Amino acid sequence: MRVPPPMWNLVKQFASTVIPGVLKPLRVMWNEMIGFVFIVFAVMILGSTIRKWGDFNDSASSIMLLAASIFFFLVMAGYGIYSFFRARKINRT
Repeated sequence: MRVPPPMWNLVKQFASTVIPGVLKPLRVMWNEMIGFVFIVFAVMILGSTIRKWGDFNDSASSIMLLAASIFFFLVMAGYGIYSFFRARKINRT
């Protein structure tokens, strides 16, 4: 069954009006949820980093574990904060 051309125009107009209004809040919420998850990961890694700092004994393996832990904390926290800023930017446009 073919859709008549005037009806097709109404469907296209409806989609072009409604879909952006639905997708924008979904994108904002997605970025906020991802940001929250990565901040939670960063907090968990921070606890591990603090324990590694307390167990630091100036050996090569201890230095590498501490450096890796700090690096992963910075990556997770940075991406979490970036996701919140991106959600804010999307919300403002």
